[in-house]
Amino acid sequence: VQLQASGGGLVQPGGSLRLSCATSGFTFKYYAIGWFRSVSGKEREGVSSINAGDSSTFYADFVKGRFTISRDNAESMVYLEMNSLEPEDTAIYRCAAGPYRMVESNWALPAMYDHWGQGTQVTVSS
Repeated sequence: VQLQASGGGLVQPGGSLRLSCATSGFTFKYYAIGWFRSVSGKEREGVSSINAGDSSTFYADFVKGRFTISRDNAESMVYLEMNSLEPEDTAIYRCAAGPYRMVESNWALPAMYDHWGQGTQVTVSS
């Protein structure tokens, strides 16, 4: 099983980035995919998640209206479009796969995800 996040970089406040999560080694269409971020000294936090099947989505309050998650089952890819980036968005972003149907109460729990990829650094700074 592999998940590889890419697309991070340095961007100015107010700018945009599109993260990609390439996956392989499992039946992608049956898995929910989540994005998490971590900053040194702080607990990992859920950013967004997208279910298998109906592709229902979930967002942390701090990214609602700015970030959009999507998936391409044919390519086994998940994307995170990030707009209006703020310095507080600076973090390492990782994608993860979970074989469960996510709901509002559980999508941001790391324990719901079985497989994790390496992260990509996002730095928002002027």
